Amino acid sequence: MSLIIRAESPFDIGAIHALTKTAFLDAPHTAHTEHFIVDALRDAGALTISLVAEVDGSLVGHVAISPVSISSGVSNWYGLGPISVLPERQKQGIGSNLMLSALQQLKAKGALGCVLVGDPAYYSRFGFVHQNNLTYPDLPAEFFLCLSFSQSVPRGIATFHEAFSAKG
Repeated sequence: MSLIIRAESPFDIGAIHALTKTAFLDAPHTAHTEHFIVDALRDAGALTISLVAEVDGSLVGHVAISPVSISSGVSNWYGLGPISVLPERQKQGIGSNLMLSALQQLKAKGALGCVLVGDPAYYSRFGFVHQNNLTYPDLPAEFFLCLSFSQSVPRGIATFHEAFSAKG
């Protein structure tokens, strides 16, 4: 398998939509709107980082990163997600490679940190942890995770871009 991680191109947009929809089709704990979220982030110019994973010329994965707001006014924090890998390609390291590449690019941009909503058992391997002083409303606290690239984690409530409410 020759895996290539690269920035999305305009030619990838339809394939990203389809693979994101497929990746979350049978996923539990989702409203199945992830493909609409990615489209809405792109339309709003809020995709800070958008990477695709390609194997043998076909897109098999995607990760989106966008700015988040923190109620304390701290800036330069980002939200990771959705991250998608086609079901038949999961558990092959594609998602991990997308994650590591996205985090490396965030650090290179001078980001202070990154948050996400997800399974702590999975995302802890990348350094994500729950922090009591940084919260996200209407979600069990243990599923809101952060990774600080500096020495401190801001205090406050995080808000993802309004595109995360996209329904279609």
